[in-house]
Amino acid sequence: MPGVLPDGETVPVDGALPGTALRAVGERGFGVYLHVPFCASRCGYCDFNTYTAAELGGGVSRESYADTVLAELALAARVLGDTPPPRVDTVFVGGGTPTLLPADDLARLLDGIDRTWGLAADAEVTTEANPESVTPGSLKTLRAAGYTRISLGMQSAAAGVLAVLDRTHRPGRAVEAAREARDAGFDHVNLDLIYGTPGECAEDFAASLDQVVAAGADHVSAYALIVEDGTRLAARMRRGELPYPSDDVAADRYLAAEAALDAAGFSWYEVSNWARTEAARCRHNLLYWTGADWWGLGPGAHSHVGGVRWWNVKHPTTYAQRLAAGHSPGLAREVLTPDEMHTEDVMLRLRLASGLPLAALDDAGRAGADRALAAGLLDPVAYPRGRAVLTLRGRLLADAVVRDLLP
Repeated sequence: MPGVLPDGETVPVDGALPGTALRAVGERGFGVYLHVPFCASRCGYCDFNTYTAAELGGGVSRESYADTVLAELALAARVLGDTPPPRVDTVFVGGGTPTLLPADDLARLLDGIDRTWGLAADAEVTTEANPESVTPGSLKTLRAAGYTRISLGMQSAAAGVLAVLDRTHRPGRAVEAAREARDAGFDHVNLDLIYGTPGECAEDFAASLDQVVAAGADHVSAYALIVEDGTRLAARMRRGELPYPSDDVAADRYLAAEAALDAAGFSWYEVSNWARTEAARCRHNLLYWTGADWWGLGPGAHSHVGGVRWWNVKHPTTYAQRLAAGHSPGLAREVLTPDEMHTEDVMLRLRLASGLPLAALDDAGRAGADRALAAGLLDPVAYPRGRAVLTLRGRLLADAVVRDLLP
């Protein structure tokens, strides 16, 4: 079951933003996130805003979805009006399983974004995909349309782990899809891993890392399993069918990922992300992590422009109905205070390999940074140069470090 959206103030029917939010749109970069809420089946650990055909009901379909999103894009163009971004630096199509839409529809949506605001000449354009949802032909269509990067949900190379997660692709298919994407001409290929699944052994995760490296991917994301309330996996754990994840095991897996990926020529640039080169880093996610602007299209999508953050209604049917009536699909929004923006900046920038400027901290935060340095959680080389950069041990305890840097 998809998670619950936060509360907030009401979004105007026309989606209008405060004038203060429009003064410098895209000055720090501008991205577009496009949410595709369709899945062939629901994975047991997932609480994303996704729906199978049986869960959708009437009023929305894959066939009409591209036109519905283009209607929101037209509304977005009206909202930004005379203050459009200078360019779109990144586009990220996520889900769900975006590649359940026809490749031609994904191409049409990208063309709509380009026509509306203009893609930068070097724009990064990513789509997520499940390994079984792409073919050599569909990948070639996407590449020809302007998609430059693909992110494949591999999760594990072990059949038993995939079964616990309710993943439907067979072991090895993610590696095949990564090679097919390379053959189709994609500049960058990411593989996602999840570690700490009940029943996963150290050898399972080592095999997953080996396959990622062998696949020729130039980016890897690796996340500890999180058990979300309302999911099938959480229910199985409450019934005692599966053990809960172990923090100690998760730490061991993280250290194994760092060792294997570092040996293969990858470098971490965010706590859960590694890339072979600077060019392979996900520029769209870097926009999020550095406080830039983005417009989120689709049901449940979040947006941020000029310190205003808002989120759309969740259900695809309600989303389509609002747009058909000429109304914003925005459910609620919040205007971030300077203190809230500072807190988020510290939380996100500290997770980056580039670190956080010490000058961004107040006296209490600087004292916390001094303690983290003494405890070996911050890099002693970067610190005298004015930056708080996590050590490997610090990455394992990143949340605790953040808490010590904030009032």
